[in-house]
Amino acid sequence: MVGVAIFHEGSSKKTADNELLNLLITNLNLDNNKIRFIGIGGKSNFFNLDNKNYSTIKMAVRREEINKILFVIDADYEKNDEKYGGYDNTETELKKIIHELELQDCSDIYITCDPQTKDGYLESLILSTIPEKQKSCIENFLNCSDFKSKENHKAILNQIYKTAYPQAPFDFSHQNFDELKQKLTTLFSMDKHS
Repeated sequence: MVGVAIFHEGSSKKTADNELLNLLITNLNLDNNKIRFIGIGGKSNFFNLDNKNYSTIKMAVRREEINKILFVIDADYEKNDEKYGGYDNTETELKKIIHELELQDCSDIYITCDPQTKDGYLESLILSTIPEKQKSCIENFLNCSDFKSKENHKAILNQIYKTAYPQAPFDFSHQNFDELKQKLTTLFSMDKHS
């Protein structure tokens, strides 16, 4: 069975990245059984050519077990990392790695962030899909809190969102999910080079 691979920043199946991707794949009625999720364990690992996940996936591509790959990575903030931070830097550096791995013919990239600012991470994308009034309340709380580390910030955003929207945790009909939905749908198309 030929399948697809999705690289993400998480390190296990219980991360926010994996949860969102699984829910969206189910929402799009795509075959979850054809996916090999690969939690790479943090953004910096995407830029390590010696990562064992890369050699494994290259073998799977050669054996035609995997025909398409999607790299899902956070934009983060340029001010925090001048080489890998920010949308443009992340995209440029990840394209270099994909080229060096010789996977460019079967790979695509999705950079998670707030689509308007092109900064942030998965939680920023999710926050961008809620009504402005609620988003403003969450942003005000975060701005006046002393939770400055990325992990605290992400955890708080995630928990506030789940608490505020327990019945419908993600509004996949929101236009800010359109690009990710398109990339996932393309992953499952039959044409290897679409």
